[in-house]
Amino acid sequence: MVWSDELLRALPSIDRLMQDAAFGALVARYGREPALDAARAATGSARAKLLAAGSQDEASAATLVEMISPDCLAKAAAAWLEARLAPTLRPVINASGVVLHTNLGRAPLGSAVLEAMAAVGSGYSNLEYDLEQGRRGSRYVHAEALLCRLTGAEAAVLVNNNAGAVLLVLAALAAGKRVIVSRGQLVEIGGGFRIPDVMAQSGALLYEVGTTNRTYVRDYVHAIDENTAGVMRVHSSNFYQAGFVHQPTLSELVEAAHDHGVLMIDDLGSGTLLDTAQFGLAHEPMVQESIAAGADVVTFSGDKLLGGPQAGIIVGRAELVARIRQHPLIRALRVDKTTVAGIQANLLHYARGEAEQNIPIWQMLATSLSTLRRRAERLIAGLAEVKALAELIEGRSMVGGGALPEQSLPTWLVSLTVDSADALAARLRAGSPAVVARVHEGRLLVDPRTVLADQDDTLIQQLCLALRGEADDATPGTR
Repeated sequence: MVWSDELLRALPSIDRLMQDAAFGALVARYGREPALDAARAATGSARAKLLAAGSQDEASAATLVEMISPDCLAKAAAAWLEARLAPTLRPVINASGVVLHTNLGRAPLGSAVLEAMAAVGSGYSNLEYDLEQGRRGSRYVHAEALLCRLTGAEAAVLVNNNAGAVLLVLAALAAGKRVIVSRGQLVEIGGGFRIPDVMAQSGALLYEVGTTNRTYVRDYVHAIDENTAGVMRVHSSNFYQAGFVHQPTLSELVEAAHDHGVLMIDDLGSGTLLDTAQFGLAHEPMVQESIAAGADVVTFSGDKLLGGPQAGIIVGRAELVARIRQHPLIRALRVDKTTVAGIQANLLHYARGEAEQNIPIWQMLATSLSTLRRRAERLIAGLAEVKALAELIEGRSMVGGGALPEQSLPTWLVSLTVDSADALAARLRAGSPAVVARVHEGRLLVDPRTVLADQDDTLIQQLCLALRGEADDATPGTR
């Protein structure tokens, strides 16, 4: 007997469902229009299942009969609504071993930073109010003194990100004038955006010098004319060149620029206030080094090696920063109160000499091999109940975030051998919380370096669920 045809005819109408008490509860909770949409989605899903069912035996038909009951349809509608109204941005456990994972939000924030952002965000603040004078103030003063103390700069200002910082600096100081950049530094940053494109939007006139692999001071000097605003060095933080290459030092560029009366702008991209060499990495250019070398303006990021919220930071000579603050673009690029609070709290860690102890990215980079091994072994022990084929292997962690691309740190990994590493990775991403790991040569690799210490137990739980082939019991669509 073709049960599905009969059941299709028995499928309740939308009007009938909306009169049912269970759907009435959905209307009361979500409103009539969302409940209507959910009713249509639930009946549409049920209709599709009936059409796919065809002829069924009596036992299977009973299941289908239950599926089209108002109560079951109401449950399906409720699940649909919960999935559609749940936030899509949610926490992820980063087991990839990439510390500054751009796609996972870059730097995780420390507790003091989060507390400062919550304290300011949950109420009113003196963001632009001078409490002593009782009049309007500036949002830029809150981080400026700290930035000047830490970098040696005369003045500082915050914007929304480093690309915005470069755009604003060039618009304020070089619109309609030539800015000289080495061909080897015309980088493409994330999302396909390129330095030449950012410069074009600023109104500055890009003038390329040198070649892809070798540029000399004389190339810059020969390009300087009466319409030149400055020289710009762009730190190639997301790629590196090796072999027959040459770029002038910043000190050499500063001397050449100043000898010819033009500005020296240094775009550090990531930027750091700590020497990365102390963590077993190559030396990443430091902001205070650029200022000490004589750069007039330096730009860098707040959420990369600084380890704070996303921001673009501009430091440099006071008269230049004053001009930058007066440019109309700063209004479009300005940061909000929570970002100001977070940046200030993060900078305080550096000012107090406690960055390595309190900023998560530095904690991760400083984690000892013995600690990583101990955590990896604990993860493996936690998988014993699912009889996973897990082993401890040596591996490498990456800095990420467009910083030190050729550098990595030794680590210990949990290597899982399964029928399909890609399928296991997909189940982990579907969990709640989601877990992002690496797949390499048919194995799934978990790096404890980038897993926050208080996430180990949750990670074990999610790994066990995924290894069993089970999804977490969270509502489908909320993941």
